Amino acid sequence: MNELNLNVSRADQQAASVNKVVRNTYTLLSMTLFFSALCAVATMALGFGQGAGLLMIIGGFVMSFVVRATAESSKGILAVFVFAGLMGGGLGPTLSAYLAVYSNGAAIIAQALGGTGLIFLSLSGYALTTGRNFNFLGGFLATGMMVMLVAMIANIFLQIPAMSLAISGAVIMLMSGFILYDTSRIVNGGERNYIMATISLYLSIFNLFIHLLNLIAALTGRE
Repeated sequence: MNELNLNVSRADQQAASVNKVVRNTYTLLSMTLFFSALCAVATMALGFGQGAGLLMIIGGFVMSFVVRATAESSKGILAVFVFAGLMGGGLGPTLSAYLAVYSNGAAIIAQALGGTGLIFLSLSGYALTTGRNFNFLGGFLATGMMVMLVAMIANIFLQIPAMSLAISGAVIMLMSGFILYDTSRIVNGGERNYIMATISLYLSIFNLFIHLLNLIAALTGRE
């Protein structure tokens, strides 16, 4: 009986620990996404160019390594907001370009934003409610990302529109897989650090939005 009670107590403690990570992750994720949106609006209002935006995005990816290095300390919270600010600020000039080039630019951005929200909430919600383990996706997703990186670099030189659309479609599928994978790791105790969980989900959402934006613009954009 004592052993049974001990097992029940451990299970309760593990469930409480997982719930805490889930709660902290989605709270921090919401805050960083909101902060990113504010920074994007700020750089749009200030008229930042594409060059400045690219530098901010590069700075954001550099900061992602700082976040991972400081995730076990309170400095990680500050680092993740600097990261989110740079990523959001870097996105601003891209959004300004869509508004300037396409007559329905605002609608394209709204559709991409809505699509990103729908995909994220649906997939993350599914993984949260079912508790299904998606660890089996890890190897496939890692391989897929390497292939996509090679394809993206190649298309910088080739500049093939059809290839760009194919890449965006593939990245959308990969990011959807990462959302399932990362949420599953949180739910099943594979990720205990909510800062690390936040940055993983943030990057999936960011890339999902960028490539949805490209795909929707190509299919519905009016110059």
